[in-house]
Amino acid sequence: MSRKKKVLTVVGARPQFVKAGPLCKALRERFREVLVHTGQHYDAEMSDAFFEELALPRPDHHLGIGGGSHGAMTGRMLEALEKVIQAEQPDLVVVLGDTNSTLAGALAAVKLHVPVAHVEAGLRSHDWRMPEEVNRRLTDHASALLFCPTLEAVSNLRAEGLRRGVHRVGDVMFDAVREHAQRAGEPDDAGTYAVATVHRQENADDPVRLLAIVRALDALPLPVRFPVHPRTRQRLADLGFAPKGGLRLERPAPYLAMLRLVKGARLVLTDSGGLQKEAFMLRVPCVTLRGSTEWVETLAGGANRLVGADAGKITRAARAVLRRGPRFPVRSPYGDGRAAERIATTIEKFLAR
Repeated sequence: MSRKKKVLTVVGARPQFVKAGPLCKALRERFREVLVHTGQHYDAEMSDAFFEELALPRPDHHLGIGGGSHGAMTGRMLEALEKVIQAEQPDLVVVLGDTNSTLAGALAAVKLHVPVAHVEAGLRSHDWRMPEEVNRRLTDHASALLFCPTLEAVSNLRAEGLRRGVHRVGDVMFDAVREHAQRAGEPDDAGTYAVATVHRQENADDPVRLLAIVRALDALPLPVRFPVHPRTRQRLADLGFAPKGGLRLERPAPYLAMLRLVKGARLVLTDSGGLQKEAFMLRVPCVTLRGSTEWVETLAGGANRLVGADAGKITRAARAVLRRGPRFPVRSPYGDGRAAERIATTIEKFLAR
């Protein structure tokens, strides 16, 4: 009897925990999976709560690497992941998304001649100032299997000469949203508020941009519930900002609570790639506090609007959406909610060869 193949999955940040829910389940039906948590989101509100709520398996390795500059964090992760891969000897390494954990996992594996599978391959914002754009492009070019959520992602890879190992499978986050949306329930005050999040370096670490954003949010004509990322909260405290209007600073929300919050919102304002997409999947209009997005499908029909950190644009876009809602496609561009199953099946065939 042949041994069961071993797959090592690297996670480290909130969006990866969400995607890992359906993916780990599908992988463990076919392989011995080793789950590694880098610690990129390392506090209880940003990490432990997600593992508990989504019933994720306990990580086999927790590296505890969080904080510091992008280079320092990625370098420490690379060194630690190299040791884990050498000890575990997996047949394949799976990385998800576009974080520092993603890039470190891919680099550690490919340097040890272990094939890499990238979940969410092919996404492009075409904005090289974003660390995530660098991470996702380098990871794609290091990967043997590229699992694309959309046709646009496949086209992006083709434009860069990547054709081998490319598979359009749908979006694993759509798997998770379909699974958990009903479980999340409905808020009692649905339709009476907006939801906002701000965490990206370009916004949270720039005092001018951050103040422009929060002051615009505070002046909107409805309450804005703002679960504040720990880094953003510290930046606001340093700036001495205190809401005077409808902005409500709240603690970070666990996954199901955030899903429930978004389901009941009239509008989402965010610089998060994952939240843009979750809002779209839940058919809630979104205003994105960035000048570009990797999720170009969400822009169709005005479902998502790009405004950057310009207070005037934020206000005008929000008022336009509240006045007249966008059109959402009848059929989701993100698949049918079975992406994780397709990924596991494709990996099984790849390793059988």
